[in-house]
Amino acid sequence: MLEKFTLYMTSFQQDRMIRVYLPESYQDGLKRYPVLYMHDGQNVFEDEGAINGTSLGLKEFLEESGLEIIVIGIDLNTEGEGRIDEYCPWKQGKLSEEILGYASPSGGKGEDYLDFIVHELKPFIDRKYRTLEHETAMAGISLGAIISTYAACCYPQIFRKIAVLSPGFYRNQETLEEFIRQSDLAGVEKFYMDIGTKEVPDDLEASKLFLDLARQVYDILSSQIADTRFVSVEAGEHHYRFFRERMPEILSYLFSDKV
Repeated sequence: MLEKFTLYMTSFQQDRMIRVYLPESYQDGLKRYPVLYMHDGQNVFEDEGAINGTSLGLKEFLEESGLEIIVIGIDLNTEGEGRIDEYCPWKQGKLSEEILGYASPSGGKGEDYLDFIVHELKPFIDRKYRTLEHETAMAGISLGAIISTYAACCYPQIFRKIAVLSPGFYRNQETLEEFIRQSDLAGVEKFYMDIGTKEVPDDLEASKLFLDLARQVYDILSSQIADTRFVSVEAGEHHYRFFRERMPEILSYLFSDKV
């Protein structure tokens, strides 16, 4: 069952579409469920309405697999550079400027976006649905990987399981690496990271760079978190048709106690 509603974001003074997947068994009794929060909500559940027509297809997968979790999709901000602003806690670093070839003014509102999730959205979800309040995970793709990693650092007592796919860490690479080093991640139970070997299909040098940058972040994380997994996806590209194929394995890892 998929529910949709809007919720007001105080920091941004706007309503945002929230999509909620409830397992089939939700209607049967009083059982409570772990919750997975995901960014780019338009692209999480169904191809219809997905930004570029291809989603992760989680509604179909969860219905067929019977994995009993609640999944929250937070729609991305499609206005201007809103997605970059919200998913990047800091402004662009020097590495990002070198890669992109220009200085971008975007980014720096990630803390406000995360505050919305922690202080407005999560309390609302925990009141409205039968959740296991202390079994909360987060997953993000590309720039969504930055804000998901940032969330683990800021609220390890809340977001205990994290998955990041094809991370776009380069936007905040330097600051993020230092932030992780200074964070206490003892509360994080699991951290999954993957990236394709052909993220940029026509530029193998760029693809290798992005893989190396992801590995740098992973190495710092894995030194603090006991249960981590890094997957180099052979011939994987930065596209939802590739992300979609990886989701069953990712969810099995995050929720191995529920499978």
